[in-house]
Amino acid sequence: MESSEPRTAREEWGTRFGFLMAMVGAMVGAGNIWRMPFTTGQNGGGAFLVAYIVLLYVIAVPGLMAETMIGRYTNKGVIGTFNQIFRSKRSQGLGVVVLIVNVALMSYYAPIIGWALYYAGHSLLMTFTQPGFQPQAFWDGFISNPALVIGMHTVTMAGIAGTLVFGIRRGIERVVKWMIPLLVLALVAVGVRGVTLPGGMEGVAFVFTPDWTSLTRGSTWVAALSQALFSTGLGWGIALTYGSYLSRYDDVPLGGGMFTAIGNTSIGLLAVFATFPIVFAFGIEPAAGSNLLFISLAEVFPELPGGAAWAAVFFISFLFATFTSGLGITEVGVTTVSEETRLSRTGSVLAVCGVVWLFGLPSAYSSSFLDQMDFVIGSFGLPLATLSIIALVAWKLGPERARVIDLNRNTGIYVSRWWNPVIKYVIPVVMVFIVGFGVVTNIGTENQTLVMVGVALMVALVVISTAVMGIIGNASSSPGPVSEGGD
Repeated sequence: MESSEPRTAREEWGTRFGFLMAMVGAMVGAGNIWRMPFTTGQNGGGAFLVAYIVLLYVIAVPGLMAETMIGRYTNKGVIGTFNQIFRSKRSQGLGVVVLIVNVALMSYYAPIIGWALYYAGHSLLMTFTQPGFQPQAFWDGFISNPALVIGMHTVTMAGIAGTLVFGIRRGIERVVKWMIPLLVLALVAVGVRGVTLPGGMEGVAFVFTPDWTSLTRGSTWVAALSQALFSTGLGWGIALTYGSYLSRYDDVPLGGGMFTAIGNTSIGLLAVFATFPIVFAFGIEPAAGSNLLFISLAEVFPELPGGAAWAAVFFISFLFATFTSGLGITEVGVTTVSEETRLSRTGSVLAVCGVVWLFGLPSAYSSSFLDQMDFVIGSFGLPLATLSIIALVAWKLGPERARVIDLNRNTGIYVSRWWNPVIKYVIPVVMVFIVGFGVVTNIGTENQTLVMVGVALMVALVVISTAVMGIIGNASSSPGPVSEGGD
């Protein structure tokens, strides 16, 4: 129910640079630096990167333009945007779907930020350059200590809440404007040192030599789609939410599409380039899993001149990169809750962060549960959320109308009619096909149960969310006539 009380003017980004850094900071984090290296290793190296880049520019770039544009067009969060475009309470259920997927994602992303926090702290203590340091033993000792991992998860959510209460300009923008360049410099330094190690060039060959037969496997494309969605944030509601704080004169195709995707790809490839030479130089299994980053990179610092300082630079930068992604993910819920309820900004921050903290406890306690959440949400939840948001532009507002009246407003990169069929047909068809093919190919494998659970959860989520919002809408409109809204 909307309140008739007057609200203050909606906040806007202070500078274009701040918005660009916020977008890149939200997209560049664990998805690129933690998840992309081990996902590449598990899916054949170079062939996976080919599939990833194809899907990134076929789906993510046009999709990010659409998502950012729809946020600026409505100046609302996810539920308010669905309400304004569809003008149907039942259709607001799709906004609820996006919000729930977003919270579920953050519930297992927050513990990863906690991992980065723990490693950043030990880098300052020079733990990684002490004689006899064993990266595997250090990792095992940390991840098997419930008090430590839950404690890091708690500190993480407290830090995110403490930043978000200051809002967009004084909170998020102030934090993100300086950390991404530091992260890039650290990755370059680690990468340069890695390729000079004995056997380091074998890692480069593994990454940049495609095994083309991998592209015939549906699992490669499903993993690449999941990675493209995970590393760009398409469909999480971040671009929509951040776009809602843009002014009418900002360049959506540049900032919301190309700049974000190019920065995302560059840093993702740089993270892979920095990781795999070290992996091969030290004989680490490329498909080692989610702990690959924390083992392989921790092992190289004693080999670097001034290794203790480089360890601190890298892990603190990694912490900030993951932290800014956490800010973006959580802000989706904060913006939506503050708009759809009577809670203040501070109350919305505490409510959303409290829910994320609570639902993140199982992932913090068990890394195997975290991996299962990553598979289910990454393979099914994110595509569902993406399709929901794309449907706003593709099937309701209309891509041609969106392109003419808002997308190309004050743009330096003119988007022509090619964008229309990509948004309306290519993105939905490709995503449905790849997800469906992935379901079929996982039947009879060890992931079969997770696949069935994921499909059932997503179907139930859509049905329940739309039904509940329809009931709420009927109840709220029953006392009297509803006035027509309009653009």
